[in-house]
Amino acid sequence: MEAARLHEYTDDMTEGLTIDEVDRPAVSGSDDVIVEVEGAGWCQTDNHIIEGMWTEYVPQELPLTLGHENAGTVVETGEDVEIVSAGDPVICHPVQTCGTCRPCRLGETMHCENSAFNGLTHDGGFAEYLHTSERAVIPLPSGVEPIDIAPHADAGITAYHAAKKAVGELNPGDHAVVIGVGGLGHIGLQCLNAMSAAQITAVDLKESALNLADGYGADHLVNPSEADVPAEIEAITDGTGAAQVLDFVGADVTTSYAPDITAGGGDHHIIGYGGHVHEPSQSLVNGEFSFVGNIVGRYAELQELVALVEQGDVDLHTSRYELDDVNTVAEKLEHGEIDGRAVITP
Repeated sequence: MEAARLHEYTDDMTEGLTIDEVDRPAVSGSDDVIVEVEGAGWCQTDNHIIEGMWTEYVPQELPLTLGHENAGTVVETGEDVEIVSAGDPVICHPVQTCGTCRPCRLGETMHCENSAFNGLTHDGGFAEYLHTSERAVIPLPSGVEPIDIAPHADAGITAYHAAKKAVGELNPGDHAVVIGVGGLGHIGLQCLNAMSAAQITAVDLKESALNLADGYGADHLVNPSEADVPAEIEAITDGTGAAQVLDFVGADVTTSYAPDITAGGGDHHIIGYGGHVHEPSQSLVNGEFSFVGNIVGRYAELQELVALVEQGDVDLHTSRYELDDVNTVAEKLEHGEIDGRAVITP
C-alpha cells in the first residue's frame, strides 16, 4: 500500500514527506482493528512533527507514517473485537490505550501509561490502511460519512475538550473569546455556541476566518491588525474581561493577552502551541486567572462530539486533497492558506 512517510526532520515543508510503498498492516492481536482510511485530516501538529518539535516529548522512530485524524471502514478485526466488524464505518481516536493503568481506570485517555499514538509514536493514517484497536474506534451513525468527519478525531475532540471545560465555567451573560478561527478554532466556537449562553468574540488576522466565525455564531469579531485586542475586549465586556479565553494559536502574542483580557477568576486555555507563557507572577495573583493546558481529549468526549455532529450543531469546513498532495498541504498550512481543515483522501 502507499503511505506518506517522514524520513528525517526538516523545516522545509515542500519535501517533508515521501510517498512510499509499504506493507499493509495486518491483525496481530485479539483486539486489533484494521481500517481502510477514507479521510485523514491534516493538522498543524503534523507540520510540527516534521520539524522535530515532538522529539523531546515522545519517542519517535523514523521512518514514520503521519496522520492522526482518521476515519474509514473496518476491513479486519481481531478475534475478541465485538463493537465493530468488517464493513462498519468508524472514526478513530488517535490514542490506543491499555485500559488497565490508573489513568485509564480514571477515564483519562490521553494519559494512558501504555499508549500508542497514531501518526505521532506509531504509524498513522496518511496511508491506505491503518492499524488501531477496539478501544480506539467509534462506530459512526447512519448518514455521517467518514471522509466528512475525519478531522474531528483530533481537531474536533481537542476543540471540544477545551470548550467543555470552558462551558462548565460560563454563565448566561458571561463573555468568551476564541483566538484563532482555523482548523480547531472554528470547531471550538461552534461547541461554545451549542453548549453555552455566553457572548462569543472571535479574534483572527484573516478576514476569511472572521467571516467563517460570523457564520458560526460569533457575536463580535476582532482583527488584531486593525484594532487593539485588549481595548476591544474591554469595550465589549464593559470592562469585566472574558470569563473564558480559548487560545487556538498559542503564540507569544496571544498568550500575552491573558492578563489584559481575562476576567478575574477566569481561564486562558492554551490549545494551540509553539509560543511561550511569559507573564509576571503578580499578574496571575492580581487577576487570579489561570492558564489551562489542553491535549486532545477522552474517548467519551469524541463520542459526545459525534453526537453534536449528528444533531447538526457542529459543522466542519474542509477542503480535500489526494495523498500525493501532502507536501502541498503542509506548505499551504505553513503560510496560513487553508481555511478550516484539509483532509487527505488516500
